[in-house]
Amino acid sequence: MSFLSEFWTFLRVRKKYWLLPILIVLLLLGGLIVLSQGSAVAPFIYTLF
Repeated sequence: MSFLSEFWTFLRVRKKYWLLPILIVLLLLGGLIVLSQGSAVAPFIYTLF
């Protein structure tokens, strides 16, 4: 949790709010890949790409 608080402080101090959407998209894609590994959702995810 300290990493997240430090990252948020970095974004606020440096005014780099544009990094936040990039990070969110990367986290969502990573979660999608983890969910697609050996689950019943995998065939539906493959049709998206």
